[in-house]
Parts: sequence; C-alpha cells; structure tokens
Amino acid sequence: MTRSERQELIDKGLLLPLMEEFYTIQGEGYHKGTAAYFVRIGGCDVGCHWCDVKESWLAELHPPTETHKIVENAVKYSDTIVVTGGEPLTWDMTELTNQLKAKGVQTHIETSGAYKLTGTWDWICLSPKKLKLPTEEIYTKAHELKMIIYNKSDFKFAEEQAAKVNSHCKLFLQPEWSKRDKVVPEIVDYVMANPKWKVSLQTHKYLNIP
Repeated sequence: MTRSERQELIDKGLLLPLMEEFYTIQGEGYHKGTAAYFVRIGGCDVGCHWCDVKESWLAELHPPTETHKIVENAVKYSDTIVVTGGEPLTWDMTELTNQLKAKGVQTHIETSGAYKLTGTWDWICLSPKKLKLPTEEIYTKAHELKMIIYNKSDFKFAEEQAAKVNSHCKLFLQPEWSKRDKVVPEIVDYVMANPKWKVSLQTHKYLNIP
C-alpha cells in the first residue's frame, strides 16, 4: 500500500492510529464503576501540560489499524465501547461507530470537542480545554461535561463552559491527579456551595487498574 493510499483510508476512517485497547472499569464521571472496553486513538494537538497520556499525542507512533479489526476485537469483551485518546475527533469517527452500532453495542466518546463531531454516540463526555475550545455544535449534544480542576482559575472556566451546554448535560468537577491533595477540598467546598455540580474522581487510579 502506498502512502497516499493509506492516507486515503485514514481520511475515510477505515484506518485509525490505534494506541491501545483494554477491558476495564470506567473510572470517571457519570458511568464510573461500569465495565467497558476502551479504544484509545492516537493523535492530539491540544497539548494539556498535565496530560497523563502524552505518548498519545503523536499519531505517527501508533500503527494505522483497520477499523473493522478494532470493532471485531472490541465487541468480544463488552457491550459498552469507550473511544478516547489523544483526541479521537482528530479523525472521522463515522465508520467506527457505524460498525459498532451494527454490532448492537453502546458507543461512548471522551473528547475535548476541539474538532468537528463525527460518529453516532450514545454518550458524549465533553472535557473542554482552554488551549483549544470546543466547537459550538458539541455543546448542544454533550451528555456529560467533565471539567478538570488544576487551580482555582479552573472553577471560572468550568462555569463558562457549563453556561454553554444543554440543560440535560450532567456537570462534573474532577481534580487533576497530581494536584488532587490540594484541589479536592476546594472542589468539595465548591460543589456543596454549587450543587448543580458533582465530584468526579479517577477511581481507576485508586483501584490501580487501567
């Protein structure tokens, strides 16, 4: 296969840069505690300095993998498939989700929303970043807003983002892992004063699972 032929398949979503895939327990947000199969797609230019999977940023490091093979493997393990990254919306998710839905499974995505929303999703977890804000379209479709709290200025940013999502969107504040000891008390106080928010923790890290 030539480079241009491979790129054409990537552009169509028939090949995706697969970083890793694993069956585990969803550790964060609304679906925490739920068994799910995770598909981590490489490639992200949002560049959060506290990102805990920086190895996902360069798509070239991860092999272009046939989408149908990703689907065939994923559905062996779970009826809930979580697509994450990196930033999965860097790529066209239409083909991946069409194939997953044809298998009758639930499709979830974790995204910064910085790129055009593609694909068919049963659950959209939107986690906006200051460096590259979400598209206007995704605010109306997000099921869950997960705001990462690194310092006190992030509470203001969280409120700005909450003002943009739809009225049914679930609102979560989650401590950045390396700052958790400092910011958890601040988050607890904030949620008690503003109960429209809920606390999200990275429980998979406490459980020492992927």
